Amino acid sequence: MGKSSLTMFLVLHTHPQGVCVAGYGQSGRNEILQLLPPPTLQVKETQGLRPERDFKVECGGFSNRPVHSLKHVPDTSLLVTSGPPDSSLQVWQVSAEDSDVIKSVSAITTENGTGQPWAKIATISTRAPWVLHGSRLDNVQVTEVESRKNVYMSDVRKTSEFLASAKCRVPSPRSGAEFLCVSWAPALEGCLAVSGFDGTVHVYDTQSWDNSGREVEPIFIHKGHVFGGPGGGRDPPQVTAHTWHPQKQRTLLSAASDGSLHVWDWVQSCGKCG
Repeated sequence: MGKSSLTMFLVLHTHPQGVCVAGYGQSGRNEILQLLPPPTLQVKETQGLRPERDFKVECGGFSNRPVHSLKHVPDTSLLVTSGPPDSSLQVWQVSAEDSDVIKSVSAITTENGTGQPWAKIATISTRAPWVLHGSRLDNVQVTEVESRKNVYMSDVRKTSEFLASAKCRVPSPRSGAEFLCVSWAPALEGCLAVSGFDGTVHVYDTQSWDNSGREVEPIFIHKGHVFGGPGGGRDPPQVTAHTWHPQKQRTLLSAASDGSLHVWDWVQSCGKCG
């Protein structure tokens, strides 16, 4: 996975606990890897200083398409990816313990998908796992992953009405909104993280937001990708994805366009966000 030609995306597995990373580069084959996290990130491990800080590769595979979005299907060993040249989805099987291969098992095509941008994905844990996907607000749909049947195709949200709004103080993205990533903290009420505009990740407390649309300040900014790269801050990479650890309240993972993967905690002293 050459750092000079890789853009990385990631998802955090909840069972088994691991991290899956993927992306795209200049070559036609793009890697998808499942990594075993170091002991300090494993919930059952006792706390304390440990020398092991590296991720270990458990299994992997190759995609002939660029991977722009990647999600784990809860309670299964399946992954779903999307990427150019259209809005279809690819379904992957993370192999059993006696194999080190992640293999492609099926594809989910979309109506009128030709010429549409790649789809963003959200996976849902149900009796029959679902995936919500779409490239625009007006073509969001839910599909059953294994049978590939459409559950429904009308977006029932009232996008003209909202519970709260705020203006985040972030710079204009260098590449439009292609890498914009917004995620709610699974274990902290009212906290969300935003990335995709530069080399940082912003954490916000939404509990004080109202309908005024006023500008709000982040309660934490992760700048590790800006100063940790070979450019030394002169030409920083862009954060392409982030995700929250499902059990560790204040732990996030983020990946950037230089192939770097960061795991970090943040501290808020005023009692906000939990």
